[in-house]
Amino acid sequence: MKAPLRWLWSLLRGGLRLLLALIILFEEWGWEPLARLMARIGALPPLRRLGPLIRGLPPYAALLLFLLPGLLLLPVKLAALWLIGIGRAGLGLALIVLAKLLGTAVVARLFQLTQPALLRLAWFARLYARWSAWKQGLLDWLRASAAWRGARALKLRLRRLWRREAVREQPHRY
Repeated sequence: MKAPLRWLWSLLRGGLRLLLALIILFEEWGWEPLARLMARIGALPPLRRLGPLIRGLPPYAALLLFLLPGLLLLPVKLAALWLIGIGRAGLGLALIVLAKLLGTAVVARLFQLTQPALLRLAWFARLYARWSAWKQGLLDWLRASAAWRGARALKLRLRRLWRREAVREQPHRY
């Protein structure tokens, strides 16, 4: 490959890696808090019995249940695209964001409940291990980048400044 093409390919590959890493990082950021929220909702009296029922599902029933939210949200996402198409872009984007948050919350909780059953499927366990290793490598690459380290240092400096200002503004009690 010629040098300019190699450079272009390297640039495109780096940009794609960065985009994927940021998407995964965003998912990771929301996954745990949303799963905790759904666990609290699932602890409410009308829903309390669902957790043990879901945990007791056989592997392929658990897989079907795990995939169901994605299928159920597809019409909502299509409706959002239709809204954007007819000029209601704000409403359409709001619907997409809401569907993404709700979908992530439900999928995160369902994965917590169905993971043991899903990992009994040999092919799922292999894919999950490969996915986890690939995702971790991608996130390690992102966290090792100069941009990430700089943003983290800036965040820490801002946090220290914020705390210093908060302490300064507190009235002294004697």
